[in-house]
Amino acid sequence: MPTLVEHGMLLASARGPIPNVAEIVAGEPIKGSWWGHPAGHDIFGVLNDLAASPDVVRLRLVRGKVTLVHRRLWPALVRLEDRFDPAALAAIGEEHSPSGRHRTTATAFPDWVPAEVMQDAARVSDDEALALLPGCLRAPS
Repeated sequence: MPTLVEHGMLLASARGPIPNVAEIVAGEPIKGSWWGHPAGHDIFGVLNDLAASPDVVRLRLVRGKVTLVHRRLWPALVRLEDRFDPAALAAIGEEHSPSGRHRTTATAFPDWVPAEVMQDAARVSDDEALALLPGCLRAPS
């Protein structure tokens, strides 16, 4: 997970203005679905490990694509919440049924945000919060 910690946020598998986990794990650009890539099982494992981490939240933050955000950026998102569509800040989860089907769930912002992160956000200025985010999220709302 050092790459996610370093970047603060990564796309799960979509191409976009920030790196994505699938191509980092594969070590190369992926044409088509990552499921068919030789590193597909590794990609699946890393994505699941990241999603299960208490220090990672999955949002549809960057261009509506699944974005993994490390805890170190949560105060910045809380501080700048009015710059984002509320749906983009909803935490995404997945539930798997015994039959193998899965269902996507969403926890509205700020219900997923721990109290200490809310307190940390109050101590960060807008400029400090903006400086932590990738350039694609710094544009005025």
